[in-house]
Amino acid sequence: MKKWIKIMMLAVMPALVLTSCDDDDDDNAVIETSNVMVVHASPDAPGVDLLVDDAKVNSAALTFPNNTGYLEVPAGRRNVKVNAAGTNNTVINANLDLDRDDSYSVFAINTLSAIEPLVLEDDLDAPASGKAHVRFVHLSPDAPAVDVAVTGGPVLFSNRAFKSATEFTPVDAMSYNLEVRLAGTQTVVLTVPNVQLANGRIYTIFARGFVAPPSGNNNALGAEIITNR
Repeated sequence: MKKWIKIMMLAVMPALVLTSCDDDDDDNAVIETSNVMVVHASPDAPGVDLLVDDAKVNSAALTFPNNTGYLEVPAGRRNVKVNAAGTNNTVINANLDLDRDDSYSVFAINTLSAIEPLVLEDDLDAPASGKAHVRFVHLSPDAPAVDVAVTGGPVLFSNRAFKSATEFTPVDAMSYNLEVRLAGTQTVVLTVPNVQLANGRIYTIFARGFVAPPSGNNNALGAEIITNR
C-alpha cells in the first residue's frame, strides 16, 4: 500500500530534493541505504541544485520535466536542501525519514510561487508474468480533476485531482493509446499515444505543464513517463 512520507519543513519557497552518501569513520561498517528519485515537475521553476546533508549531489542543474533516476542515499533522517542552480540561495530546507532498502520518488510540484515537494514511497515488487505496473500522478497545477482511459476502452484511473497519485496498478504488458479526460466526461484534454508497457516493468505517468501557460512559458499540458524499474 502506498505510504505518504511526512516531511518536516524547516523553510519554504521553491522546491525539490535529494541524494548521495554519508561519511563513516568505520571503513568496515555496512551503510544502510534507500533509493530516491527526484523529479522536477514545477513548470515555471528554473533549474536547481540538490544537496544532501550539505553535500551537492548533482553535476548539472535539474530542469523541468527531468528526473535524476534512482540514487542511493544513506537510510535514516537526511537533511535535504534545494538551491537555485549555481547559487547558495537555499529555497527549501527539509528533513526526510528514509527507510532501509525502500524506494521513494520526490516530485517538485506546483508553480514557482507555491512550489512544494510531493514524496511517494514506490512499491517496486515485480509484476506477475505478462503484466506491467503503472501509476498516474496529477501534477498540472491549473488542470481540473481528470480520468485516464484507454482510447476506446476502459478508464484506468478516475477522478484524479492535482497533487493526487494512484497505486501502482497491474495491466497487461502491451502498447496503449491513452487519453486524459475531464473527470466524469468524455471530453478529451490530452492524448498520449503509443505508450509501451513492457512485461515485468514498472512505470509512472504524470501530467505536467499548464493548461494555460503564462506569457513566455512554453510548458503546455502534457504527459511524462518514467520507468521506475
